[in-house]
Amino acid sequence: MNIALLGYGKMGQTIEKIAISRGHNIVLKIDKDDKDYDITQADVAIDFSIPNVAFHNITNGINNNVPVISGTTGWLDDYDKAVALCNEKNGAFIYASNYSLGVNIFFELNKTLAKMMSTLEQYNVSMEEIHHTQKLDAPSGTAISLANDIVSRSKKYDAWELDGDTNNKIPIVAKRIEDVPGTHTVNYNSEVDSITIEHIAHNRQGFALGAVIAAEWIVGKTGVFTMNDVLNIG
Repeated sequence: MNIALLGYGKMGQTIEKIAISRGHNIVLKIDKDDKDYDITQADVAIDFSIPNVAFHNITNGINNNVPVISGTTGWLDDYDKAVALCNEKNGAFIYASNYSLGVNIFFELNKTLAKMMSTLEQYNVSMEEIHHTQKLDAPSGTAISLANDIVSRSKKYDAWELDGDTNNKIPIVAKRIEDVPGTHTVNYNSEVDSITIEHIAHNRQGFALGAVIAAEWIVGKTGVFTMNDVLNIG
């Protein structure tokens, strides 16, 4: 399989190593903010760029009949446009806020716990995410996904907010610490006890492996998919 890497930072370099180890070829490597490139020799594109070029990368792939796996966060104001274009062009596209297999299991645990806690108003939810200092967006896309999954199952909360203290909004604390790949914590606190679930990434390899697996899965398919489709969850 010929892969285009759209964004060649630390994540792109890790994806390259894993893809090559699984027998794939890297036919294109671009800087994270480069928009001038030819994607047509690729069987699939993997985008880990930056928010202000992610939509261009995704649409460039779709317009050239190249399936796109995107893990860039912070661009989702244009997500519906990407979906519409993919459907119009009969293309193939996956966006995930996190490609780690462990995080996607964590997403499912979070949904289950949120459903169980939905009627127990004595518990207050709070969240924390920690990432490396090079991460541009805050809170992380993973934290937003976790919070939205809680909100959609909650009678108490209708939104999330960064560093907030509004009663009906889930507060998210975002920390940036050197060389932290990613830690996400969801807390339920009451006067009598606390329940916490947490995912700690030890390195980038889990995210990169999931992205390569998604790329392997999507080739030959058409439509807009999620990691639940790749992992056959739900």
